[in-house]
Amino acid sequence: MIRIAFTLIGGKSWTGGYNYLLNLLRVITARHPGALQPVLFFGTDTDAEDERPFRTLEGVEIVTSPAFNLHRRLPALARSLVLGADPQIRRLLHEHRIDVVFENAQFHGARLGIPAIAWIPDFQHRELPHLFSRAAWWKRELGFRAQIRAGRTIMLSSADARDACERHYPATVGRTHVVRFAVPPISRPDAAMVRRALEAHGLPERYFYLPNQFWQHKNHLLVIEALALLKQAGHDVVVVASGKQLDPYKPGHFQRILSRLKAAGLEERFRLLGLIPYEHIAPLMVGSVAVLNPSLFEGWSTTVEEARALAVPMVLSDLAVHREQAAGIAHFFDRTSAASLANVLLDVWREPQHVMPGIGAQHTPDADPVQRFADDFVDLVRRVAGKPPREPEAAT
Repeated sequence: MIRIAFTLIGGKSWTGGYNYLLNLLRVITARHPGALQPVLFFGTDTDAEDERPFRTLEGVEIVTSPAFNLHRRLPALARSLVLGADPQIRRLLHEHRIDVVFENAQFHGARLGIPAIAWIPDFQHRELPHLFSRAAWWKRELGFRAQIRAGRTIMLSSADARDACERHYPATVGRTHVVRFAVPPISRPDAAMVRRALEAHGLPERYFYLPNQFWQHKNHLLVIEALALLKQAGHDVVVVASGKQLDPYKPGHFQRILSRLKAAGLEERFRLLGLIPYEHIAPLMVGSVAVLNPSLFEGWSTTVEEARALAVPMVLSDLAVHREQAAGIAHFFDRTSAASLANVLLDVWREPQHVMPGIGAQHTPDADPVQRFADDFVDLVRRVAGKPPREPEAAT
């Protein structure tokens, strides 16, 4: 069995990364038990609430060590860059017989002595550089360059991200691998669960649901402008938005949203919920007219995958990655045009569908995108570990 090391991704600052790791571990242990032994390393300072969901996963080995404490992160990176590895981390990984390391934003050095996969979620700093301070831009850029120069195998979540990677970093050509993540089937909430969620948040019967953090590239301001156009035309369309109300790169952005919302008089038509319990998200999706993602940039959208798993209609910005994920099962609009979004919202509002369009018609979704996700990830780990390809499962 291949022993693969993970460290915690995201958390309160990036729930998408946190949920990605939790979902990945659930999928590989459920779909390929015995193929990989995930070993998850926590610092002794990791929040117990952040650890709890991972500790309930069967088949995941957990190691707690001060080597991964937050205050060591920058010194460990410096040692990895100068010495080729942080000695304490390298020793710990070898003590636990790690065969492959899975890296995200934590580079462990070119002389780690263990093959590594670098998962790069997106290249937003290259595509939308104006959204980053100079320091934030270079922090991401230098991290990517270090992983590329160290010969890491690069894992990406979409063909769109692979194209961007090879365009911006030609040295990665031949080392990139696409592993599209997918969300396991979700038990569709019943009417009573939906009703309880609506009542808990004081929501109307009809609304679009936008479950994105309030980062500038998530494009909430365009939604407000579209609602303003609809209001001027006499249409009472409601959007409900949940997510952390802070952009770490643009701390004043959420206040801009509040100011524009107040100026447009749309407080009742653009409802702000803030962070909500994760178990409320599926009922709010199912209760909505459609799930909305107006984003200016995505590596591969968790929102889309969750909505697809629930067969909920979607209204999506016209990103190439959105079309890669949901062609034939979503409504698309020009991500730079409030009028385009307003028109699509109004069309869907007037003729709502209770499940996504296209199922059983012109679109044939993956028979099992979750199995594809698990297969592709295990195959990549085996390749990096120098193991032969998996034997295909016999047809039944």
